[in-house]
Amino acid sequence: MKKFTFTEKKDTRSGFGAGLAELGRTNPNVVALCADLVGSLKMEKFIEENPDRFFQIGIAEANMMGIAAGLTIGGKIPFTGTFANFSTGRVYDQIRQSIAYSGKNVKICASHAGLTLGEDGATHQILEDIGLMKMLPGMVVINPCDFNQTKAATIAIADYEGPVYLRFGRPAVPVFMPENEKFEIGKALLLNEGSDVTILATGHLVWEAILAAEQLEKEGISVEIINIHTIKPLDDAAILKSVAKTGCVVTCEEHNYYGGLGESVARVLTQNNPVPQEFIAVQDSFGESATPAQLMEKYGLNDKAIFKAVKKVLKRK
Repeated sequence: MKKFTFTEKKDTRSGFGAGLAELGRTNPNVVALCADLVGSLKMEKFIEENPDRFFQIGIAEANMMGIAAGLTIGGKIPFTGTFANFSTGRVYDQIRQSIAYSGKNVKICASHAGLTLGEDGATHQILEDIGLMKMLPGMVVINPCDFNQTKAATIAIADYEGPVYLRFGRPAVPVFMPENEKFEIGKALLLNEGSDVTILATGHLVWEAILAAEQLEKEGISVEIINIHTIKPLDDAAILKSVAKTGCVVTCEEHNYYGGLGESVARVLTQNNPVPQEFIAVQDSFGESATPAQLMEKYGLNDKAIFKAVKKVLKRK
């Protein structure tokens, strides 16, 4: 198995901040809006360097989405910033009506997604956002895995014409993706070739999949790992090519069992090549207040849970 290493841990929200700052220097049409969470979204550098291209909307997320939609009419590329819960659930009507319906070029950038928000608890730990956003016609949904990939994704979506939902998080996680790797929307990344089982992972679960695969290799199980950073449009071809070889799959996401990556993959398999599938995801429940590590353990979203799921799916081949 290919060896993955890291020298530091960084939060993916800082990758967004770094990417936004880079866009501020290279793309004069990029503007940023925030709903009173500048520090949490790591937008300080962009604001420092481009004060006339930043709009502090305050705790008025619905208004922020409407303003962002309007800014696109003048040729601007607005990046909105707030927590994932407030970026989707609180403002779904505004996104649907003002952004998605008319295909506005708004980049909805959402931090503190999933359970790893941690101690803030269930009211802030949205686990439905991927489902909400992927159901909107024309909406691109991206969930990068580390600092480097989040930075690259932030820069890449500025060149994409149309609405995008970019999801990232608060905890510091290993930085293991190449620093200057080009981000291609809708193009899955094969991280490790294997022959016995396919693991399709997104976001924070990519690193957990790598850890699980290392342990499985010690037992003689060959694991193919694919980083699904773009959930919509999904890279159907990469998925089908892999499962044609391995004959089974485990999907891994920090999201509800319903509506996320796993269901999208199940659709592709059902329509093309049905194979056994196991789901690593939250089993239709809300979160609770605890440390990110405690929550990942309790809700079965870590390397140990992936290891068990692989063993289970192999018995179903």
